[in-house]
Amino acid sequence: MTSTQNNNREQFTSRLGFLLIAAGCSIGLGNVWRFPYITGQYGGALFVLIYIAFLILLGIPLVTIELSVGRASRRSIGRSFEILTPNKKWYICKYFMITGNYILMAFYTMVTGWMFYYSSKMLLGEFTSSPMSQADSGAIFGGMLADPVTQIICTVIVTVVGFSVCACGVRNGVERITKPMMVLLFMLLIFLSARSFFLPGFEKGLEFYLMPDFSKISSQNLYEVLYAALGQAFFTLGLGIGSLQIFGSYMNSNKSITYEATVITLLDTIVAILAGIIIFPACFSYSVEPGQGPGLIFVTLVSVFSNMAAGQIWGSIFFIFMLFAAVSTLIAVFENIVGISIDVFSISRKKAVVYNCIVILVLSLPVILGFNVLSDVHPLGEGTVILDLYDFILSQNILQIGAIIYVLYVSWNYGWGFDKYLKETNKGSGFKLTNKFKFYFKYVLPLIVVFLLIQGYISVFNK
Repeated sequence: MTSTQNNNREQFTSRLGFLLIAAGCSIGLGNVWRFPYITGQYGGALFVLIYIAFLILLGIPLVTIELSVGRASRRSIGRSFEILTPNKKWYICKYFMITGNYILMAFYTMVTGWMFYYSSKMLLGEFTSSPMSQADSGAIFGGMLADPVTQIICTVIVTVVGFSVCACGVRNGVERITKPMMVLLFMLLIFLSARSFFLPGFEKGLEFYLMPDFSKISSQNLYEVLYAALGQAFFTLGLGIGSLQIFGSYMNSNKSITYEATVITLLDTIVAILAGIIIFPACFSYSVEPGQGPGLIFVTLVSVFSNMAAGQIWGSIFFIFMLFAAVSTLIAVFENIVGISIDVFSISRKKAVVYNCIVILVLSLPVILGFNVLSDVHPLGEGTVILDLYDFILSQNILQIGAIIYVLYVSWNYGWGFDKYLKETNKGSGFKLTNKFKFYFKYVLPLIVVFLLIQGYISVFNK
């Protein structure tokens, strides 16, 4: 591939477009509903400080790596290794990392479908016509899981919509749709956060969420707290499968990548923190015990909104915000998958969209059916479902190993090499890295990710 061809890759029309879309790739449902809960569980503001420290030590460096590889190669992970290191075997690793994108979308489309279903029901007032307990809202959630037809329809809708945006191209599709959606997402987030100040349980909710609680961090569970903060810092940015790299391939060189990576991480963290300011005051205002995971959103908060004055309005705004967060990630990863297909198979964008839409929908079927038709299948032991298997393969294997591959690729001479990485990441104005970080990237960063990988296996199989 010639240098001219390499530089002809479509780019974003503005830096704001790049930042909002790259941030949208990281701002997903797991981040929005998981971060608030574990912050309250592990010491409030103290946990936030530990989490931010790990973002600086782990998150930002890994973001700079993906963006640098993307911008230097002007290609997705489907062709970047071949372009940057044409005479080496690093390209073999890409197949493992590409698989992660498909596994992620196989269950993320389903969860986005859930959010679409709940947004629709909330807008129609079906969840707020009369006050309901957590048991009532839990029964609704369970009924949805037991209904494969409803889940399949919702999954098809969000998948087709997401790929349709990608079919229009980077500027006319992904940027044109995602940029205003992300602006609206931030506006809804700020609006709902401001609304929380006027709830009767605001002080108690904020105290539970952000006040330092040293009793929750003892010598016995300090290791658990550190691991939770480290894991959240890693998973919140969706690293290791090239989903951010694709947007690096579309960005210009006006700003240094370290600067852009810091801004993206900051936006991601602000959204996560503000989500908790929305959630916990509402729970304490209506005497509802905060839940965890899907239950926090689909069970606990539905019960809260059903008991709240003007609950239909506030519930609709909240679920639309959550839907936007989900769809922004959906479109971002779909664009990565489409870019990979174009680079690997040299097919048109529209063919890549159609083929991958079908593949993702087929892959999502076992996950959906795992809650009903295939509910007797327990792949990881009693009580687990097919979703748990997909999540284990991705979260406890592909993401960490992919991140290790990236780190070794840019820090070792057998790969791209640290000097070339440093030259690329320092192009443009803004924060710069120096050669003093080479030891950290080469030895310390891989060990941190290996620790996450090993500890993940321990937590899964030592229950």
